[in-house]
Amino acid sequence: MATAATSAPINEQYNYDIVRKFTIMTLVWGAIGMFVGVYIASELAFPFLNFDNPYITFGRLRPVHTGAVIFGFGGSALFATSYYVVQRTCQARLLSDGMASFTFWGWQTVIVCAALGNMMGYSQGREYAEMEWPIDLLILVVWVTYLIIFVGTLMKRKQPHIYVANWFYLAFILATALLHVFNNLSVPVELFSMKSYSLFSGAQDAMTQWWYGHNAVGFFLTAAFLGMMYYFVPKQAGRPVYSYRLSIIHFWAIIFLYMWAGSHHLHWTAIPDWTSTLAATFSIMLLLPSWGGMINGILTLSGAWDKLRTDPIMRFLIVALSFYGMSTFEGPMMSLKDVNALSHYTDWTIGHVHSGALGWVAMITFGSLYHLVPRLWNTQMFSLRLINVHFWLATIGVLLYITAMWISGIMQGLMWRAFDDYGNLQYAFVESVAAAHPFYIMRAVGGAFFLAGMILMCYNVYRTIRQGSTETQAELAPAAA
Repeated sequence: MATAATSAPINEQYNYDIVRKFTIMTLVWGAIGMFVGVYIASELAFPFLNFDNPYITFGRLRPVHTGAVIFGFGGSALFATSYYVVQRTCQARLLSDGMASFTFWGWQTVIVCAALGNMMGYSQGREYAEMEWPIDLLILVVWVTYLIIFVGTLMKRKQPHIYVANWFYLAFILATALLHVFNNLSVPVELFSMKSYSLFSGAQDAMTQWWYGHNAVGFFLTAAFLGMMYYFVPKQAGRPVYSYRLSIIHFWAIIFLYMWAGSHHLHWTAIPDWTSTLAATFSIMLLLPSWGGMINGILTLSGAWDKLRTDPIMRFLIVALSFYGMSTFEGPMMSLKDVNALSHYTDWTIGHVHSGALGWVAMITFGSLYHLVPRLWNTQMFSLRLINVHFWLATIGVLLYITAMWISGIMQGLMWRAFDDYGNLQYAFVESVAAAHPFYIMRAVGGAFFLAGMILMCYNVYRTIRQGSTETQAELAPAAA
């Protein structure tokens, strides 16, 4: 029976069609979202690019950028890889092909409607949650369907063991549902009005938002992509996970600690001091499991370090883990009140976010998709050389971006709290804006490098798909030069 299943056409054994669709849309939204990101970075450096058009100002395009890259690019990548990983590790087809197809079309509708709504000026004004209530309801329906599919597939598994990657994916799905529901409790102005107002107010509203905002980073952009890491790093390395016991400790520690850290975004505000102190404490504790996961991933290469010389896909995955370690050190450090007094409201925060978003999330996604695409289309990658060029464009782009924001942010923090001999502020705010200008140009250049790599990947995958097939299981050859 097992032999027959293995030799059967792919489409009969597993539902790879839905994985292919989400994979393609990952690339589409990545290119769109990163282009918008480069454009708004350029607007900050050169304001004439607004063209006096309210629909393309920074304030409206910025949530289009974050929505497209987090939920369009990142979300589609997570749908694709979670559907692939849960089928492969459970040796079971997805619970329902129809429900899986609904999650695809529903999710793409969410991203498009959110982007159009932001450009038209419809927004709750909540970070990573700008969508108004009709879109929030559609997200809820799609997400519940996703949960049913994932849990249902786990329940029909042929393997008694649930691989750790699936634990991370499941935690991400459950936590995201919880966060989405409670952060978006609101009352519409009218029954058919797009506008609504939050049930919370004042400090409670801020704490709810950053409970959501930080845990969206913690579960959507960290735990979920750790699920990706725990499958694709061992597969690409051809080695077992360095320590399965450590992966379990990593999972439970992350799940417990992350939920309490959100209020460190609200240091030096009107919230009770003990709440931000508690958040900082849990943020510092998060360093241990985060670095445990990073070390577990990197040491998986033990005995296979030579792959880094010849395999650019492996480089993507290992550099992603390195950025994960760096950003999960920087985050706890910035949660300390003394450090936060300098970094709060500065570009340093933007640099920190993008070291995680570009260095960790995007890089692990690129590496995972380069591993996945040849297996979905039963062929070899069109060009290994283009993967290598993409790696260097992405790496240089990230370094330019975060270095510019670190310098700009620390400079801003120092200028804003500098006093003269008479106790007056030494610099006007506009002077700090002028001083940051060259670093804003540097950020836009770094973003352009990263976008160029994304476009190169789209071309490489397109050519790979053109030469591939979706019909039967084929023997995979090494990627072309």
